[in-house]
Amino acid sequence: MITRRRVLAGGVLAGAGAAGYLVWGQAGFEELAAVPVFATEGVALGGTDPVGYFSEGRPVAGLAANSFEWNGATWHFASAENRDAFAADPDRYAPQYGGFCAWAVAEKGKLYSTQPENWAIVEGKLYLNFNDDIQGKWQTDVPGFIARGDARWPEVLKGEG
Repeated sequence: MITRRRVLAGGVLAGAGAAGYLVWGQAGFEELAAVPVFATEGVALGGTDPVGYFSEGRPVAGLAANSFEWNGATWHFASAENRDAFAADPDRYAPQYGGFCAWAVAEKGKLYSTQPENWAIVEGKLYLNFNDDIQGKWQTDVPGFIARGDARWPEVLKGEG
């Protein structure tokens, strides 16, 4: 089952080197490979609550007051209940490929930024994409992109993608 919502979203496409800067600021690529989470200033997913995609069927802004440290980043949640659900089982709610663009991992072997409005839940897993155009491309072959992304993810983490 695929749940999705697409809304026009802008942004700047970032390659692996730039994504490393967006993710870790002062940290180097080696640290990016060890802790792959799309974050800005240390906040995962730009502060979007990952549990909201599952509980409300849409991106929901998180609050710093409901934060949780996991996998090298600070995650924000709309409520204490969402934070506690994530803390109990982060792998259930955390986006695939560290929250980086699912299409870019699959097709380019690169870490590109994402927009909260470009998402899908497929077989209980959250996938994010860069923008509407990329989301549309990804939706043409979701199972194929997931298979290619899953196969490429270990290479991407090693910087070999």
